[in-house]
Amino acid sequence: MKKKTIWDMHRLSAGEFRAAPKLPLVVVLDNVRSLNNIGSIFRTCDAFAVSRLVLCGISQTPPSPEIHKTALGAEDTVDWTYSGSTLDAVASLKADGYTVCCLEQVEGSVELGAFVPDPDTRYAFVAGHEVDGVDQSVVDACDLCLEIPQCGTKHSLNVAVSSGIAIWHFFSHLPLK
Repeated sequence: MKKKTIWDMHRLSAGEFRAAPKLPLVVVLDNVRSLNNIGSIFRTCDAFAVSRLVLCGISQTPPSPEIHKTALGAEDTVDWTYSGSTLDAVASLKADGYTVCCLEQVEGSVELGAFVPDPDTRYAFVAGHEVDGVDQSVVDACDLCLEIPQCGTKHSLNVAVSSGIAIWHFFSHLPLK
């Protein structure tokens, strides 16, 4: 097997990407502090054509050399906005007709693998702070909570990793629009 070159992959230009169909998914970051995690999530959003990334609270925004280090330019292709309040961002998404999911370990959560997104629904999911997770008030404001099952000794995954798993789950079940 021969590795593909960048030309073999026929990647879209930034302009073509912005005009291309997107996954009916918005990713919301609730007070994510690591710029490397934010950059990694930007890159994953680009890879799977997420419609928008909302950075909230203490989550830093581009331009930033630290975000760019892991985003590798995805901060220039992914549509993003900033909200000082995650609760305000969630309320706005709900008012716009999104079903808002929280990616968190809570009582009554739905295992991610058992959740089948409806292709006629627009979704948003909230991922949280590296240590504290999603704030309880935000959890309370969401429509449902999704949980990634784990078997190891640690009780959580890195926010960029868990976001990537969740984005892939939505990408594998929803058509681009």
